[in-house]
Order: sequence, then structure tokens, then C-alpha cells
Amino acid sequence: MDLRQGQTPHDQRPSWRQRLRRFGYVPAKDAPSGDVRDRLVPPYAEPSPRLWQVLGVSPVLAERVTRWSGWGGPLLVTLLAGLMRFWNLGSPRAVIFDETYYAKDAWALVHRGFEVNWDKNANDLVLQRHGHLAIPTDAAYVVHPPVGKYVIGLGELMFGFDPFGWRFMTALLGTLSVLMLCRIGRRIFRSTFLGCLAGTLMAVDGLHFVMSRTSLLDGVLMFFVLAAFGCLVVDRDRARERLAAALPVDPDGRVRPDADVADTLRLGLRPWRWAAGLMLGLAIGTKWNGLYILAAFCVMAVLWDVGARKTAGAQHAYVAALKYDTGIAFLTTVPVAIAVYLASWTGWILSPADGTGGYYRNWAATDGRGGAWTFLPDWLRSLWHYEHEVYKFHIGLTQPHTYQSNPWSWIVLGRPVSYFYESPNPGADGCPSDAGQKCAREVLALGTPLLWWAACFAILYVLWRWALRRDWRAGAIACGIAAGYLPWFMYQERTIFLFYAVVFVPFLCLAVAMMIGAIIGPPGSSDTRRLIGASSAGVLVLLIAWNFIYFWPLYTGTAIPIDSWRSRMWLDTWV
Repeated sequence: MDLRQGQTPHDQRPSWRQRLRRFGYVPAKDAPSGDVRDRLVPPYAEPSPRLWQVLGVSPVLAERVTRWSGWGGPLLVTLLAGLMRFWNLGSPRAVIFDETYYAKDAWALVHRGFEVNWDKNANDLVLQRHGHLAIPTDAAYVVHPPVGKYVIGLGELMFGFDPFGWRFMTALLGTLSVLMLCRIGRRIFRSTFLGCLAGTLMAVDGLHFVMSRTSLLDGVLMFFVLAAFGCLVVDRDRARERLAAALPVDPDGRVRPDADVADTLRLGLRPWRWAAGLMLGLAIGTKWNGLYILAAFCVMAVLWDVGARKTAGAQHAYVAALKYDTGIAFLTTVPVAIAVYLASWTGWILSPADGTGGYYRNWAATDGRGGAWTFLPDWLRSLWHYEHEVYKFHIGLTQPHTYQSNPWSWIVLGRPVSYFYESPNPGADGCPSDAGQKCAREVLALGTPLLWWAACFAILYVLWRWALRRDWRAGAIACGIAAGYLPWFMYQERTIFLFYAVVFVPFLCLAVAMMIGAIIGPPGSSDTRRLIGASSAGVLVLLIAWNFIYFWPLYTGTAIPIDSWRSRMWLDTWV
């Protein structure tokens, strides 16, 4: 006789899935049913008719506004972002932070095809002579691929070898990235409002703003990563539309799952994946950490294919995805990315191999003679040696720097990087004549604090949505953050900086927008719930915008009294 009364028999204890229900877990069997088309290709949300009635808008005009808002809203947000980023772009008229490398390397690349060694006083000469100085011929050893510098150099070719010229393309790409994020957010959330909100948040993020106004490589990398993500999102929709179109329709006009179709349908060449491969190749050709993003995005895309086939009724979704999707997914990303990367070195490859060309260009003909790989072209062996030396440099870079920071502190903005600092006297360089003491004039690569601190909670929210609610949108956002952020934890002893985080800023903004959408309330919520949620969300967005305005002088190098500067140093580590 069992005397343990009141205990649940082992075979009747709740499963781990049942125990997770209290945290919001939704088992697969409880997933929404009905028309599979709506699950494969969810419709876009439209404003409530009550909103138009309150605003006094006629149904015809309301329909027209709704139709045009998909592009009109993002373009308005982009216009705002562009005005801010291009306003007084040439200020400070100085070579700030690592512009001392990339601005000059870009100028050499677009003229000689490889980087060169400049004189120590080259920065001063560039500013004094408005860029009119001879380009040296001695090749320089540089540790980043050429794509980002070619992008910067394109602006210099158009507008001259001066601060405006070398910042133009990063400002342009920063502005276009806002447009892309609006459209990407609209597509994944199926909401023009949430898409525009994500873009607006990035438009007023201080780190993205500063990186858009500085000729560094990380802003260029961010653009290509976001473009690749957008291409994969469009490809996801196109593939699911094709699946939905191939599924049978029942007598009631509803699309039903079909195992035969879902397990055997070929989805074609998928041009948007080719475009994603191109963008990822350009990302790797800008900075090597694009490799981690390539790997993460490839896994994400394959899992999307599995999910689509499952939704369509596949009985063996993983086998079908492996058979029909994985091969083309690999061919359209990895080989394309490698080809684009190699093509980006064309200027170096075509430079002379007699010692007057790019750095290490003649290695195969000199120190690299002999060995088992001599059947390969000399340029390829020389390039491989160059890359190997660069890899050794990167993993061994531990030289201390005043503004280096550990990646653990990035998400809370522990140690921002000061790109430029001056202390002008009253009446000089914008310092008010009645300041009474010297002013501070700084360009600080600092994310908008309230946005980033809100993002800490938003990350937890999207992880919950992904793990327990099986929300693909949250998983995609989490993948973008993880791909740009987590690899740096493997190099905690290396000299690294907070501004590297600009690569995953778009995904932080998507996370915050998703959280704000949840705060506002899901469709069907009561008016009271929506009113409270909208008011709370509005207050948060306004506070973030105010926070950006408050720190505007530190983002633009505007001279302010030293006491005003001190009042903005919220953490001791910001000084």
C-alpha cells in the first residue's frame, strides 16, 4: 500500500511543456488553425475605422492614406534622419579619431588601388591645402579589407578630400539604413506604425548618429548587415507566398496544409538570397566580423525554410529543407560572399608585383617561393599570406587604449569613445562670450541612454517571445543582436571599443519597437487597455527623443559651457 497520499503519480506529473505554460509557453498543437495562407503570409495591419472617424477623414481618403503610408511613412522618417545627419556634416573640421586611418586610406585606394604610408603631418596638410597634396607611393600594412574604404573614397571623389567628402558616404548609408529599417520593421511586424517607430528610434540613437557622421568602417558594416537581413526577410516572404500558392483550396475557399506539396515543392533560385549573399560579401569585405553574421544568418534562413514547410503541412520538414533548400541557400550565400570578397581586392591584385604595388603583393615571388602550393596564382598565395598576417595581428591586439571597453559593458553604455574634444575660450569656436570659463566641445560615440537601457528590457522580452511563444520575429531580432554582439565575448582581452556595437543597433531598435507594440496592446484589446498602453508607450518614446536632444551637443561637437558638459556625464566612466 502506497502511504504517500496527495502526491501525483510519476506518470501523471505535468510535462516540462505543461509546466512552462505558466510562463507563456504555447505548445505546437495549440498553434492557431484555419486558413494556412494567413499563417504563411500574414496580412498587414490597417488602422481602425474608428480612428479615421475621430479624425474626420472620409473612407476614400483613409484608403488612399493607408495605401501610401507604406512608403510615405518610412520616407518621412528618413527625411528627418537625413536632415540631422547631413546638417553641418563638415564640423568639426578636423580629422577625428580613426578618420586618421580610413579617410587617407580611402583616398589612396581610389587613386592607387592600395593603401600607402602618409607623413606624420599629413592630417594638418590635408586640412590646410583642402586635400591638394601628393599621394605617397610606399605601400602600407593595413588590417581591414578594402570595401568600407572604397565606400568612403567614393564620397571623397565626389566632394573632395576634406571632412565633408570623407563623411558623405557614411552619412548617406546611415540615412538609407533608417529607410531600410522602417521597411524591414513594417514587413516583419506587418505594421507600418511599428516599422516607422523602429526607424525613428534608430534615427535618434546617438551611436548610430555619430557613426553616420564619422568616416569609420563600422557604420558601413552595419549598412551591409542590415541590407542582408532585409533581403533574407523579403526572401522568406516570397518563399512562403509560393508555398501558399501551391497548396490546395477546400470547397470553402480556405487554403489547407498538404504534406505532399510541403515535402516536395522546389522554391526556385530565390534571387533575394543571391542579393543577401552579395551584401554579406560586402560586409565581410568591410570588416572580418561579418563572417560571424554570415554564419548566423545562414542558420536562421534554413530554420525559416523548415518552419515554412512545417506550417504548410510537411511531415518531414527538416529532410525537405535539407533536400530542396539548404543547397541553394549555401550556393547563394557562401560562394557569392567569397567571390565578392576576392573581387574587393582587385585594386591590390592588379597592382605591380615588383615591390612597388600593394603591401605583400610580391610575397609569393620573394619570401614565398617554393612549397606545396606553387600551382596557385602568385596573387592568391600573396593574398593568403597577407590575410594570415592580419589574423595574427587581430588576435594579438592587446595594447591598452584609454577608451577600450569590455563587451559586458556595451549594452549599458559603460565606456563610450570620445572621437574629438576641445576646450575653446569664451567667444571662440562657438563658445558663448559670456560663458565665464572655457567651454567643452566634444564628439562622443554614445548611444541614446534611455533607448539603450530600454533595450536591455526589450532583449529579455524578445528572448521570452522566441523561447516560449515561438515568435519568429523575436527569434530573427535575437539572431541579429547575437550575431553582432556575442562573438566579441571571445576576445575580452583584445583591445575593443563600444562603437563596434553599432552593427546590432538596428536590431536593438526592432526589439524596442516590438516591446512598445506589446505595451500598446494586441489587436482586440479594450479601449481602456489601449489608452493606458498607448499613453505609456508615448511617454517612453518622447523621453527617448528628449534624451537624444539633450545629448545633441555631445554628438555634434557643439561648444557648451563646461558645467553643461559635466551635467551630461551621467556616469563616471563617460569622462
